Amino acid sequence: MLGGPGLESVVDQLISVITNDGRNIVGVLKGFDQATNIILDESHERVYSTKEGVQQLVLGLYIIRGDNISIIGELDEELDASLDLSEVRAHPLKPVIH
Repeated sequence: MLGGPGLESVVDQLISVITNDGRNIVGVLKGFDQATNIILDESHERVYSTKEGVQQLVLGLYIIRGDNISIIGELDEELDASLDLSEVRAHPLKPVIH
């Protein structure tokens, strides 16, 4: 997991964020602060289902509070673009319990 100063290396790159409530938000990291609050641009939420393909809900410019972030990871843009998300089936993530 990236956090704090480690995020400097992925500014202006595509990242995936898993939130504590199980949401998967993908976007371009534009900024962050000492509390790991992050700003994403060109973002969308990927909603997984076992019955239909992945839905992508457009969010645009989006701020996520650091205390709601579970995992931040870099995305391989080439690999991500090659995936046919309409064919992907998966159970939605459950919320993180502390």
